[in-house]
Amino acid sequence: MDCGMNNSSDGSVYTTPTRHVVTDPEGLVSRETTYRGARLHLERLVIKPPAGPNGRSRPGELVRDVVRLAGAVVILPILDDGRIVLIRNLRHAVNRTLWELPAGMLEPDEKPETCAGRELIEETGYRSDRVEYLASFYTTPGFCDEFMHAFVASGLRFVGQQLEADEDIETAVRTPEEVHGMIADGQLIDAKSILTVLLYESGIRPGRS
Repeated sequence: MDCGMNNSSDGSVYTTPTRHVVTDPEGLVSRETTYRGARLHLERLVIKPPAGPNGRSRPGELVRDVVRLAGAVVILPILDDGRIVLIRNLRHAVNRTLWELPAGMLEPDEKPETCAGRELIEETGYRSDRVEYLASFYTTPGFCDEFMHAFVASGLRFVGQQLEADEDIETAVRTPEEVHGMIADGQLIDAKSILTVLLYESGIRPGRS
């Protein structure tokens, strides 16, 4: 994925990913929007199956129900002393309050780096002088096209949370060693957060050899 350096109006420096665009699958016969909500919509795709290993066509059609999302970001906020800012967030889908990194969905036409800075302030109350692009990945490609962009935020200064009316998010600061322990003992079980922490600490940068 191509990246470039941008300077924001407040002086922050961003390394920016390209926004992801989903293309039609090969053999698409039809698509139908079966549900449209405020943040996502559902599509039913009818697809002609690809040819088999011997090149012979396969009978019938495949039907796939797909969740469509605009994309999302996750942010690893690191204080000057190396500690990590985590949040505790009630997730109604699993009826549990989870430890996570701050994250959020892109607004229409919003750049990922802009979303990262916005969500960081909203959920943690920290503004960042530097937001650096780390990686991008599909979260659940078996049934959803969500493409998530991970960032690392540093140069943090506390300005106060700006939570939405329906949000109830607590923040906590942990050392990297404590975060490792939370992953190991099952306290931190949010996949995007685990992946972002481990990618950052491994030095691996997908797509950038």
